[in-house]
Amino acid sequence: MPDSPAIPLITQTDTLLRTIENWSQAPFLAVDTEFVRVDTYYARLCLIQVQAGETTALIDTTAFDDLSPLLDVLYAPDQIKVFHAPGQDLEILSHLRKACPQPLFDTQIAATLLGFGDQLGYAGLIERRLGITLDKSLSRTDWARRPLRPAELAYAAADVIHLAEIYPALQDALAERGRLAWLAEDCARLCDPDQYVTRPDDAWQRLKGIARLNAREQTVAAALATWREAEAQQRNRPRKWIVDDDVIYILAQRRPQTLAQLEALNALPPKSLARHGEALIELIAHASALPERLYQREDEPDATQKALLKHLQGAVQQVAAELEVPASFLAPRADLMRLVRLGTEADAGVLSGWRREVCGTQLLASL
Repeated sequence: MPDSPAIPLITQTDTLLRTIENWSQAPFLAVDTEFVRVDTYYARLCLIQVQAGETTALIDTTAFDDLSPLLDVLYAPDQIKVFHAPGQDLEILSHLRKACPQPLFDTQIAATLLGFGDQLGYAGLIERRLGITLDKSLSRTDWARRPLRPAELAYAAADVIHLAEIYPALQDALAERGRLAWLAEDCARLCDPDQYVTRPDDAWQRLKGIARLNAREQTVAAALATWREAEAQQRNRPRKWIVDDDVIYILAQRRPQTLAQLEALNALPPKSLARHGEALIELIAHASALPERLYQREDEPDATQKALLKHLQGAVQQVAAELEVPASFLAPRADLMRLVRLGTEADAGVLSGWRREVCGTQLLASL
């Protein structure tokens, strides 16, 4: 995207208040954010883009100590907020207000419900709906840097300009197919702020390799993950800057009892060893004395379970084909494995809401 005159950043409170006042008559707000998260645990919000009617606003969030006037509008319940795949946006906003903006319309979910494919990216959706090929070469811009170049501002503005263009047609198409309620249900689920908070005691769930450890090792690994999460949150530093996942596995398996043993593992950089060594030795000793707990199993389904899984997958694929949506959107494999193992007691998305109506009840009858 060549340098060209672009919409200026809003950096003054009076300008922001005048801009917000002009949004009141807009039937919906198209919203996007730009942020950086390189050396921090929490994302640093740098820019909020809003398209309201014919007005495009780029708000420099780094210029304001108090974003309350803007957030009040974004959280107002009488205006639809249109986002595309807003998981990271909602994580940032929920951190600011412990809640998510509602009502929300996710154009990625809308596209999936309309048969455009699963998790279609924004650029792909815009090309498909508007025939416009977006230049994504600026997607790795350092949005915390000031001043931003005109091309970068134009790039940021385009995200909400085109979002506002495609929203009405997507909404109408969903209404024609009777699927607006499906989208509203999925968007309400996205707006649960709890899913954007990682509590230290639940941090073990982020350890993708924990199932390969035995019960004692898992107990120690879970304690290390809890400590790391709390440390990362307190210091606002990335988890891997505190202790990498691979190091957690090594410490859980080897369980050093002294600083010398810890150093001999060559698992920690010298600075991390100096900063955290004593705390890690104390933590490992404490966790090693706890009752063993197997947090996660790496069990392969037996022949009977495999046969049932295959049957359920076939049933989901048939329904998905009739609805013209991806099978994984209805019921991912993990959901089906929970059904195979736990039956009617399974905590699976396919057993709630509209998915239960179109597919879940049928699956339960097959168990």
